[in-house]
Amino acid sequence: MQLLDSAGRILAADFLAPGDLPRVDKSAMDGFAVRSADCLPGATLKVTGYLPAGSLPGDSVDTGCAIRIMTGAPIPPGADAVVPLEATESSAVSVTLQSPVERGMHISHRGSDVQRGDRLVAAGALLGPPQIGLLASFGCAMIPVYRKLRVAIVSSGDELVELGVEPRANQLVNSNAFALAAGVKLCGAEPVLLGIARDTRESHRALLEEGLQADVVVTSAGVSAGDRDLVRETLASLGVKERFWKVAMRPGGATFFGMKDSVPVFSLPGNPGATMIAFEELVRPALLRMMGQQRVIRRKVRAYLKEDVRKKAGVLVFLTVQAGWEQGNWQASTAGEATTRRTSRQQYYNAVALLPADRSTFAAGEAVDLHILDQTIEMEA
Repeated sequence: MQLLDSAGRILAADFLAPGDLPRVDKSAMDGFAVRSADCLPGATLKVTGYLPAGSLPGDSVDTGCAIRIMTGAPIPPGADAVVPLEATESSAVSVTLQSPVERGMHISHRGSDVQRGDRLVAAGALLGPPQIGLLASFGCAMIPVYRKLRVAIVSSGDELVELGVEPRANQLVNSNAFALAAGVKLCGAEPVLLGIARDTRESHRALLEEGLQADVVVTSAGVSAGDRDLVRETLASLGVKERFWKVAMRPGGATFFGMKDSVPVFSLPGNPGATMIAFEELVRPALLRMMGQQRVIRRKVRAYLKEDVRKKAGVLVFLTVQAGWEQGNWQASTAGEATTRRTSRQQYYNAVALLPADRSTFAAGEAVDLHILDQTIEMEA
């Protein structure tokens, strides 16, 4: 892929330095290239030339002489030090030294920054401005990156209508598909919205069969054990091998995972809060790992609860919270259980508290683990 287009992508192979950096010995200061043996304090040297950055070294520095040199210019033959301009008194034809000069002073030596063969950027690195700039400095115009996954998204249920259709009293807009698509895009993958599978085997089979042509399939709703929950049955008929169904977590516990050859299939509950928690904790890490990323789990921090919390024992609960850095600590206030169908509450959380399965009560002021979802609040602490 072309270098600039690779921004935000994951490098697929180590990038080894094809040469040294700097490529030659060069000046680290504006000043004078000199022979250190000539440079007693108070010595006056004859100025015999000028080397700006980008020039090629020409005449050598002879005994008793100096060449005016700019930062980044190559060190001329015979010189073994650079005297900064501010440490001299100079004219167009001579320079008088005001301080001692040591051999090698203010010279950036060839390979002092990077040597040929050094691993500059490791496979799995997210390519941002520093990495792009470094690759460009070595003239790297094309680089190997992991390609974007195509993630098919299918929703299930006769009660759903597409965006743009006014729902009747017994209907819901298919919002889960857009929430999932947004999550997929933020992972750096490409969402493919296939629409709504109606509550018939034929409708489910048609959309899921199409979805299996993508790299990953994610479905919402229709994954429980009701008469109209047809997702698992249909996936099995299409050759998807079940790896697990149901997870000891809340919300999102009814999640199914299976494989059809190399295509993973995640079937999530239809409850909006459960859908997004299952995506965040189960699907997102898988997508990131498939695209080469190494860090796939959200940052974990310890935070103090602002109020008492109760839950059912025996299940890990992901509690949506509003987190912030206050008075030198992370603080978290509850944003309402993600199991609620009141989707308006979902916009108010920026983190998820991990409440362990072996406990049912948590007191205000107690520390719990959080997964930080909002990248902006990470920068505040």
